Amino acid sequence: MLRYVTTNPGKVREAERYLPNDSIARLDFDYPEIQATELGPIAAQGAREAYRHADEPVLVDDAGLFVEGLDGFPGPYSSYVEETLGIERVHDIAADLDDRRAAFRCVLGYCDGDDFAASPDPVDRGDRNAAAAAGPDEGDPEAAPDALPVKLFEGYVPGRIVAPRGEGGFGYDPIFEHDGETLAEMSTDRKNAISHRGRALEKFAEWYADR
Repeated sequence: MLRYVTTNPGKVREAERYLPNDSIARLDFDYPEIQATELGPIAAQGAREAYRHADEPVLVDDAGLFVEGLDGFPGPYSSYVEETLGIERVHDIAADLDDRRAAFRCVLGYCDGDDFAASPDPVDRGDRNAAAAAGPDEGDPEAAPDALPVKLFEGYVPGRIVAPRGEGGFGYDPIFEHDGETLAEMSTDRKNAISHRGRALEKFAEWYADR
């Protein structure tokens, strides 16, 4: 059984669209998040921590909003920035930028205690190497850096920052426009069809089918 580490049942329901029935279940485990400017190392370390806790194959995700003109900010700090500044303030900061392009990104980290073959996807292959290089927990000098390899899968949705529009969605959805609509203006089906998490799950499911 694959354990999706999340407190949000909706993420598991989304994963079930891409994976065989009854092959995935939610695991409520609060792992400590490392500080990093990219999502990959955070998801990789979380997957290692979760696998050590569950002793079963685990899937961890980390996601964020990356604004080009702000050098990727808020990125991995998106949840904290939303809670402290609010989305209106993020829009205000981005409003004067010449480049308001942005992307929602999600990185899935998978760990089952075994090694992985090289991926045909150069992004995944590079992420896999970076994840292995990140190594196990600090303070564990006995373990080799690649003791718990993690496979990473990324999905993203391009768009741009706009003034808040729409009544649906949550988080940054009202200020993120994709193909002429904010995510808050989209139907649930339309939003799910372009989901950054869904795109990462699609890559994972294709790879996992042969695992």
